[in-house]
Amino acid sequence: MTALAWPYANGPRHIGHVAGFGVPADVFARYMRMRGHDVLMVSGTDEHGTPILVQADSEGLTAAEAAAKYNRIIVEDLDALGLSYDLFTRTTTGNHYKTVQELFSTLYGNGYILQKKTLGAISPSTGRTLPDRYIEGTCPHCGFDSARGDQCDNCGRQLDPTDLIDPKSRINGETPKFVEEDHFFLDLPAFADALNAWLDTRTGWRTNVLRFTKNLLDEMHPRPISRDLDWGVPIPLEGWIDRPDKRLYVWFDAVIGYLSATIEWARRSGDPDAWKRWWQDPEAVSYYFMGKDNIVFHSEIWPAMLLGANGEGANGGEPGPLGKLNLPTEVVSSEFLTMEGKQFSSSRRVVIYVRDFLERYSPDALRYYICAAGPENQDSDFTWAEFLRRNNDELVAGWGNLVNRSIAMAAKNFGAVPEPGELEEVDRELLATTKAAFDTVGDLIGANKVRAGIGEAMKAVAAANKYLADTAPWKMKEDPKRQGTVLYTVLQAVSDLKTVMSPFLPHSSQRVHELLGGEGVFAPMPFIEEVADLDEGQGATDGPYPILTGDYSDVPKWESVPLVPGTVLEKPTPVFTKLEPSIVDEEIERLNA
Repeated sequence: MTALAWPYANGPRHIGHVAGFGVPADVFARYMRMRGHDVLMVSGTDEHGTPILVQADSEGLTAAEAAAKYNRIIVEDLDALGLSYDLFTRTTTGNHYKTVQELFSTLYGNGYILQKKTLGAISPSTGRTLPDRYIEGTCPHCGFDSARGDQCDNCGRQLDPTDLIDPKSRINGETPKFVEEDHFFLDLPAFADALNAWLDTRTGWRTNVLRFTKNLLDEMHPRPISRDLDWGVPIPLEGWIDRPDKRLYVWFDAVIGYLSATIEWARRSGDPDAWKRWWQDPEAVSYYFMGKDNIVFHSEIWPAMLLGANGEGANGGEPGPLGKLNLPTEVVSSEFLTMEGKQFSSSRRVVIYVRDFLERYSPDALRYYICAAGPENQDSDFTWAEFLRRNNDELVAGWGNLVNRSIAMAAKNFGAVPEPGELEEVDRELLATTKAAFDTVGDLIGANKVRAGIGEAMKAVAAANKYLADTAPWKMKEDPKRQGTVLYTVLQAVSDLKTVMSPFLPHSSQRVHELLGGEGVFAPMPFIEEVADLDEGQGATDGPYPILTGDYSDVPKWESVPLVPGTVLEKPTPVFTKLEPSIVDEEIERLNA
């Protein structure tokens, strides 16, 4: 299972978001399908909590209307980027509400949910609860002046809003009012030993994720899972479920979305029990993709919830109606992508929305930049100058030039893939290089080293370009047999590389497949389907809404496939578009407008 962080439906998503969870996960999922593995890729929009209410108020909409608006925008953007979800759904469905409430009830029954009084943050001007992440102040441990009410991104410690020095609302800058309230808490300390033992088995994780999570275990404390709100999943306990002012905290219901989305996918597939093979089979593996600000929820809190639902914490217990559930196999966290040296911020207009980007540039141009220069292991900075350079010097002049020159020469001189003669050593060396790329690049993708993977793929592209320059088949008109052999060799290399490039650049790989005379779908794409809620009543969405899904049952194998001589070739058109240097000034001017 490939599980992607749930984008929040309080606005369009920017390229920093898809650099963290979207493109790296899609590269992984596409590769694993090509290797013959069964893959389920799920997520959806996260639609509860105060931020949705704040955005709805600013637009004169209800919370449901705002969530539906941005759900559709996000679905359309992820579709345009080619993210191959089996199901991208939403948290405002009857299925999700039911799954969340079942897991809550199991945790409660096993003794891992506590009820106690606490100080809750209220906006003095609106009377509305402020989420922990919407409160900012100085960390009492390290002095970082932009710590959030749930954690400090500088030292990594978990916090409560009352811990902050000089707390302020990130919404309007006012000082929150703290009032005593009755709420429910997840008893995280009850999982300290079980989490520590489990983390000791996670030896393949990225160092930043494992170290960060281990450091949290010594300071675990009960974490609130309910809030004073009227927008969210009701608390499934007598005396609470009908209360209009109490809901489960958005972070609690959002992580359960991975499970509820799998259940929804199974129900929509016609086999309601199909979800169990991903969650109950000990042989199933699951990879969770997100930005580093979400590590704690996926490496500590969600595993703790699963342990509690399985009855495997300090308090014991029994699995509930959903059975014993698998914990994450790996948590794959990316660092942050900045832009022109600044952090992305919609409010400060330091932002490039996915939709705006794709209106002007191709999806594979963005995917390539994210794969080649994204924030995989350290923060990275997006600049328009670097985007221009990588597009023109690497995509266009490198990979695109190889495709266009080789196919154009073969089409002009032979009209088809030529019949090769006996291969010389230089020919065999190139084909050995491109065939070796399947193992080299595949192993790197499988280890979630996307930057290194596409780097190795581009080395093979460079080798093919060098071969073409060294052999110079355009000078071989008087030796058509040797010319045909050289062109066949380079076309076979292009065919190999279009397969190797497919997880990274599926749109252009489909185009190269067609230019080489291939028919049908080579790189399957997602599609949007308008659906009705599977359930009625509590939590169900009224009317049709979009989901992202696809048919990925027929994908090419991750291997070299011999080209068929005689396959008709047409004069190609460029696979990639060369950009003018003026776009740098134009985009920066647009940003500063």
